[in-house]
Amino acid sequence: MTTEHGYPAVRMYIAGEWCQGGTGRTAPVVNPATEEPIGEVPLATSADLDRALEAAAEGFRVWRATSVARRSAILGRAADLIAERAAEIGRVMTLEQGKPLAESTGEARRTADTLRWHTEDARRAYGRIIPSAPGTVLTVRREPIGPVAAFVPWNFPVGGPNRKISSALSAGCSLIIKASEETPATAAALVECYADAGLPAGVLGLVFGEPAEVSAHLIASPVTRMIAFTGSVPVGKLLAAETGRVMKPSLMELGGHAPVIVCADADPGQAARRAAQAKFFNAGQVCTSPSRFLVHESLVEDFTAEFVKAAESVVVGDGLAQGTTMGPLANERRLRSIERLTADAVRKGATVLTGGERPDRPGYFFAPTVLTDVPPDAELMSEEPFGPVAPIVPFDDLDDALGVANSLPYGLAAYGFTRSAATAEKLSDGFEAGILSLNHCGGSVHEAPSGGVKDSGYGREGGPEALDAYLVTKRVSHLLTP
Repeated sequence: MTTEHGYPAVRMYIAGEWCQGGTGRTAPVVNPATEEPIGEVPLATSADLDRALEAAAEGFRVWRATSVARRSAILGRAADLIAERAAEIGRVMTLEQGKPLAESTGEARRTADTLRWHTEDARRAYGRIIPSAPGTVLTVRREPIGPVAAFVPWNFPVGGPNRKISSALSAGCSLIIKASEETPATAAALVECYADAGLPAGVLGLVFGEPAEVSAHLIASPVTRMIAFTGSVPVGKLLAAETGRVMKPSLMELGGHAPVIVCADADPGQAARRAAQAKFFNAGQVCTSPSRFLVHESLVEDFTAEFVKAAESVVVGDGLAQGTTMGPLANERRLRSIERLTADAVRKGATVLTGGERPDRPGYFFAPTVLTDVPPDAELMSEEPFGPVAPIVPFDDLDDALGVANSLPYGLAAYGFTRSAATAEKLSDGFEAGILSLNHCGGSVHEAPSGGVKDSGYGREGGPEALDAYLVTKRVSHLLTP
């Protein structure tokens, strides 16, 4: 069933059944390109969460006892369904999150590849045999940790949930995911692919609700054995504290404020084009989005001119419209935040070269913006913008630039541009970040680990390391002749 906007009716998924929730409480879902409500999302009660927890406990018992070959077959079928349904998943994503349709469908297709990667990698979660005394077999085994509770934001409505789901289920865990109430239909479409692939009831649950209520309930429950979160640093710290009080391990993928250093020997035009493409992807609403541009003073004029050109070529509009290359911000909160950060920078002396304001149209749009003369005390230089605003600052000494890049408490992603192997190694060694790209601004990939340092969190997603948080390492010493 769909609404008049072509938006599907949203349900939670508990114990293998799609449901509305115990009391019928709902919240509106808004299209950020029009500011109009397009549907409703059900909100879970404590009783709903208890049912989901009970189901997850039983689902773990069943899933853990399922052979790796059988688990892989089911998850492989889910990946096929995600790929087959990518166009429809993308359309729903654009309706509720705003990103251009090409980005949405591309995200869905990458999600299928991520699931395939983790499914295959789980088949190689090897233990080992350690030489020991005669008559003793000493082994190390890797086992699923148990039911997991995961919480994800709205900026990648299918990719974000699937990073948790694919890792946890591949490792043999069950999982309850609390997806964003702002992008619920995309999460439901993803979970439906798993359900239709034959996943046993209870192995995967999907709930929505008041974030603080849901997180407190799921974290405190003795059923959950591990917590996974992607989101802001302040919320991550709160959830990590709650998790620590009940002595549960957690994975925290938090925000950043990614610096870009363009060295004196770089190609300024190429660096500007690649950096701008990354900056305006998903309207800048990416944890790893480049957000502070430190450019050598000999290149800053050429770099800035090319960056402004790239910004002015961005086609802003409804993500479903032909030719749109950047959609709206996801909600009014993001719009107000970007307006505040831009106004503060200008008030403190920054110059707006392009953009800097909201277009005169409905929707949470903000023009791609380039600022120069940005002072160090501007809030934009210390607070993650999470939007399409690019401050460009010149430097004359690389060590000083690295000092500025590392001066914040964040350490998620960092980027550098240079044609020197020695300088590239200096950047690789000097950046305090868990994700580093040189001569491009690539973000996370499923075949390699991603994660932050300092206030940007701990634990890794992607690559073989993605399974670590969901597996327990058990040492077994077996005396054969007691």
